[in-house]
Amino acid sequence: MPGSGGLAQVADLIRDVAAAELLPRFRNLSKDDVRQKRPGDLVTVADVASEQQLASGLAKILPGVPVVGEEAVEADAGLLDLIGRPGERCWIVDPLDGTSNFAAGKATFAIIVALVEDGRTVGGWIFDVPNGRMAVALAGQGVTLDGVKVVGAAPGGSPAGFVGYKIRKAFERQLPVAQQQGLGPVSTLRCAGVEYLEILAGRANFSIYRRTKPWDHAAGALMLVEAGGGAVRFDGKDYAPAQPTDSGIIGAPSRQTLAAARAALKALELPLLQPTED
Repeated sequence: MPGSGGLAQVADLIRDVAAAELLPRFRNLSKDDVRQKRPGDLVTVADVASEQQLASGLAKILPGVPVVGEEAVEADAGLLDLIGRPGERCWIVDPLDGTSNFAAGKATFAIIVALVEDGRTVGGWIFDVPNGRMAVALAGQGVTLDGVKVVGAAPGGSPAGFVGYKIRKAFERQLPVAQQQGLGPVSTLRCAGVEYLEILAGRANFSIYRRTKPWDHAAGALMLVEAGGGAVRFDGKDYAPAQPTDSGIIGAPSRQTLAAARAALKALELPLLQPTED
C-alpha cells in the first residue's frame, strides 16, 4: 500500500488525466475516434490515451507494480493472471468507464483505479469526471466521498437499485409486488463507477451485475465493504477481483440491504441469470 502521500498522488493523477485526456474530447469526437471492439462494445481514442497516461503515472507511484488496464487486456488477455497472484500487487484500471455514454455525449462516465495485493483489493478510487466527485477506499480504513466518510446506508429516502435490463424484467415478471416495492425502482446508468458513487451518496441502495470485469468492480466492491455493507457473488461467496467474470456480484452499503437484494435474486429463475452479456 502506498503511503498517504502516494494515495494523494493517485487521486491527483486521476484528476489530471481526466482533465487532459477525457474532458477535451467529450462531445468532440470524430467518427474515426470511435470503433467497436466487438458488437456493442465501443472504444475511443480517449480510452486509449487515458489508460496510457494512468499506467505511466501509476508506475511512478509504485515502481515495478504492473498495471492491468481494460484496453491492455483487450490486446493481451494473459494480463488478467496478474490479479490473483499470491503475495503480489497490481493496479487495475478502467480509463473510461461508461464509454458508450461518453461516445454518445452523455455526461455519465468515470475513471476507476484499484490496487490489489495478494488477490484482494486494498485500495480503490472512482472519479465521476463530469461532476468532479471522488470516492476513495482503503482496506480496513473506510471509504470517503469527496472527503466525507461514508458509513452504512444513507438515512431516509426511498429504496432503489441498479440492475441490468434482463434482471429488471425478471424482477417485474417474477417477484411479488410487495417484494418489488421493498427494493424500490431499479435502473441502470450504464456506468458502474457512477452507480457505485450514487449508492455511496444515498441515492440508491444496491446493485446487481451479471458480469464482473475487474476494472468495473474491484474498487466499488471495496467501497461498499468499507461502508459497512458487502459485495458477494451470486453463489454467496465474497467478491474477489480475480473471480471468473460470470460469477455475478451483488453489492450494498449495509448488510440488511445486501440480504434483501440477495433474497430477491434467489427468487428468480436461474436460467435468466446466465451472464452472457453486461
